[in-house]
Amino acid sequence: MYRLKSINIKMFLVRCSIFVFISFYKQKADRKADMTDEELALLCKQADRNAMRLLYERYGGQLMAICLRYSGDKDTAEDILHDGFLHIFQAIGQFSYQGQGSLKAWLSKVMVNEALGYLRKRNMKIRQEVPVDEVSDVIEDTDENVNDIPQSVLMKLIEELPDGYRTVFNLYVFEEKSHKEIAELLGITEHTSSSQFYRARVLLMKKITEYRKNAS
Repeated sequence: MYRLKSINIKMFLVRCSIFVFISFYKQKADRKADMTDEELALLCKQADRNAMRLLYERYGGQLMAICLRYSGDKDTAEDILHDGFLHIFQAIGQFSYQGQGSLKAWLSKVMVNEALGYLRKRNMKIRQEVPVDEVSDVIEDTDENVNDIPQSVLMKLIEELPDGYRTVFNLYVFEEKSHKEIAELLGITEHTSSSQFYRARVLLMKKITEYRKNAS
């Protein structure tokens, strides 16, 4: 009887130990999930694997969206994202925290550069043309307010733009680059950049008009 009671006590203590162990690491994980970007970046600089995983979980989705905008297809975007994160962890030591939002801005810049590098390796032709019946030189009298278009649909329509149009459009609209800066980044003239952006906008508005007609 005494021996049975002793065994029960030992089992109880073991269960308590396991519970405490699990609770400790759960609390530790929760604390890491709640850490600020500044703390997260500091731990990533120290090659803390949990912090690196958390960085991926926190920003992976947003960075994947950038990759999709530039590549136009999921498989390529995943390759860019993978290589981009390798560069992020290699270069994280160069990051200097400048306040809220600075880590996200730095990560986005690295990923945009990764996407542009991929497009250069693929010998993307910025002077890309599309059939004349697909895009005209004049924007028709169309409502350019896109608030009624779901964001997922709008991003998909942008992904469908030809490579050259899509790249210039992304740099001008999302990265807020001037045509001079875009020209320097892509090795083209300012006129080519502005022309490609204009045609991208025309083609995108045509796609939006078609979407509205099909949705109505």
